[in-house]
Amino acid sequence: MSELKRTPLFPEYEKHGAKTIDFGGWDLPVQFSSIKKEHEATRTKAGLFDVSHMGEISVKGPKSLEFLQHLVTNDVAKLVPSRAQYTIMCYENGGTVDDLIIYMLAADNYLLVVNAANTEKDYEWLVQNNQYNSDELSITNISDEYVQLALQGPESEKILQKVTDTDLSEIKFFRFMDHVLFTGLNQPAIVSRTGYTGEDGFEIYIEKSQGAALWNLIMDAGNDAGLEPIGLGARDTLRFEATLALYGQELSKDITPVEAGLTFAVKVNKEADFIGKKVLKEQVENGTTRKLAGIEMIDKGIPRHGYPVCKDNVEVGFVTSGTQSPTLNKNLGLVLIDSQFATEGTELEVQVRKRTLKAQVVKTPFYKRDK
Repeated sequence: MSELKRTPLFPEYEKHGAKTIDFGGWDLPVQFSSIKKEHEATRTKAGLFDVSHMGEISVKGPKSLEFLQHLVTNDVAKLVPSRAQYTIMCYENGGTVDDLIIYMLAADNYLLVVNAANTEKDYEWLVQNNQYNSDELSITNISDEYVQLALQGPESEKILQKVTDTDLSEIKFFRFMDHVLFTGLNQPAIVSRTGYTGEDGFEIYIEKSQGAALWNLIMDAGNDAGLEPIGLGARDTLRFEATLALYGQELSKDITPVEAGLTFAVKVNKEADFIGKKVLKEQVENGTTRKLAGIEMIDKGIPRHGYPVCKDNVEVGFVTSGTQSPTLNKNLGLVLIDSQFATEGTELEVQVRKRTLKAQVVKTPFYKRDK
């Protein structure tokens, strides 16, 4: 069995009593105190996440925009330096290679932030679809160069502002600054405001030798504000309540972004012909036979990933994600089901092991913060 990979911050969060698990080949913390406590801390105060396992791929050169326009569903031409964009890479059949965020660092210079488990696959997909020579385009997997931290929650800006002279209020949603200096650190960082929890907050990318110092700097700065280190367990319940897609569950090679309710990131009318466009355009214009919906359990039980979903005892789909919502204290699920049954109020049944339990389609997102 191959040894699990560890981020440069492993010794730091070990000091906080992290319970770690194998997550896609990485030895990562599932929790520090408890999932519920960490979830609540992020919703009400602030949480610090080590997300250094995420992948970073550099795409540079005079053909980079043209190349990315062909590879992704969103309209990269809309980006200007210091803006970021959520987008998706698809196969010809519309199935999902990965969902990712593109940062435009400068003209002809883009940073792609991809899901950890997909980093190698994504890199190979990009290289495989590169028709240009090395003077026109370079694609480099730079994941090993960065530590990535996410600071999330209502106190995030106040905490992070203590350790930098950069005015963080100037970083609006899906914007970033790329030469931010932190107290006592000699390397500039990229600081963005995208988030994966439903809360306000920041993502910080810094050269990996500075990672541990930055982690401790932020933890110390947040000491009085109730800042907690957060593991994968709460990261998942937080993103689930906000109905943010997780690759391998709401998205996969067999699930298109249109089926997953991500049509806002699928620009079928952009001029560029992108991979999967034909199928996705058809789905956008004529609808899909199945779609993602939210459910709340009527009977007692938790809908888990992969559980069958039925209507009048006939299987009509399956659960993509489900849990007991710590914020709402309800048993909720996301389900991919036949479109005709995805209307709010529709009663369904979830097969929980040997029991058939009632559920009802409800509005999503389950949780939305007050602005």
